[in-house]
Amino acid sequence: MTIAPTPDWNPRSDAVQQDQIAAYDHLRDQHGAAYSEMLHWSVLGHADVLRILQDHERFSNVVSRHVAVPNGMDPPEHTAYRALIEPYFTQERVEAFRPVCERITAELLQALQGRREVDWVAAFALPFAVRIQCAFMGWPMDLEAELTEWSARSHAATLAQDRPALDALAAQFEGIVARMLDERRASGADPQQDVTASLMHATVLGQPLGADAIASILRNWTVGEIGTIAAAVGILAQWLAEHADLQATLRAEPARQPEAIDEILRLHGPLVTNRRVATCPVEVAGRQIPAGGRITLHWTSANRDPRVFEAPGEFRWGRNPQDNLLYGAGIHVCPGAALSRMELGVALRALLAAVASLAPTAQAPEPAHYPAIGFARLPLQLRWA
Repeated sequence: MTIAPTPDWNPRSDAVQQDQIAAYDHLRDQHGAAYSEMLHWSVLGHADVLRILQDHERFSNVVSRHVAVPNGMDPPEHTAYRALIEPYFTQERVEAFRPVCERITAELLQALQGRREVDWVAAFALPFAVRIQCAFMGWPMDLEAELTEWSARSHAATLAQDRPALDALAAQFEGIVARMLDERRASGADPQQDVTASLMHATVLGQPLGADAIASILRNWTVGEIGTIAAAVGILAQWLAEHADLQATLRAEPARQPEAIDEILRLHGPLVTNRRVATCPVEVAGRQIPAGGRITLHWTSANRDPRVFEAPGEFRWGRNPQDNLLYGAGIHVCPGAALSRMELGVALRALLAAVASLAPTAQAPEPAHYPAIGFARLPLQLRWA
């Protein structure tokens, strides 16, 4: 019987939740790999995270008893399912979706016109993320409230490690998917025009996708997209509110906005962790991890590693984009990176065009708690153009 190590830290502590970025920076510098009862082996250094991402033989993505397509699979199964989903995120499809994102962005900003102070998360970031995801999947916008509540409850249950609640939430999402599939069967939705209908007609290795696989793909897209896009939109707005000089630069030189987005999100990533399982005994950052050891990769820490990024806490132009793990690396690199970059670019460009300035208020932002990151509340002052 393997005896668990003495914990190095408590991910649920108030100190960690009040400033996750600082906590993970400290753990990386002190331990490299740190053990906790909740997250098991947290790997925090850039080189170690990259090594694990590129070695899917010793570090498996099959981390759950539930079907997870394709991010919870290893080759060769992963290869077949990855080939199925990649066509949904081609540059051509991303550009075709751009006008929809622009319309949603314009509607949200128009609804805020004239307001001098807003909670940016509630007023824009979260509804933007939910609405563009519904639009991408062909789901009705009246799902916004249900998906927003589901996402919040999922985050709370994950932090609390409440298994019954997580199981109930999984069943709830499967129910949403079942409704969407039933509607498409009844209406005869065109698979060429509707992503969800398209999945209903897709095949892998000559076999149609089962209901569990479809639900898993849609849940992966929904959970990943809503959480990370909402967090990213909040993080970008907060950074610009604190740095008026960068606001001015990006208004004057909009071509620099994509690089600025990636650099701001390197500094304060919108996704905290992913998981792996060791398939054999391994050593990581001087720690011995047994076969079956559960590993948590910390993106936010790896992207602030001073051994890779000079002055990692500073915004700098001209960093090597290959070092930025914002969208991962290896065979599991985010397939939706082009879509996310387009969505964030649309939101930032529209925001900077609509307002003459963003600024903090006297009220401090409220940090989001793990597994989310960024801000739960983000009060901002807006001066409209």
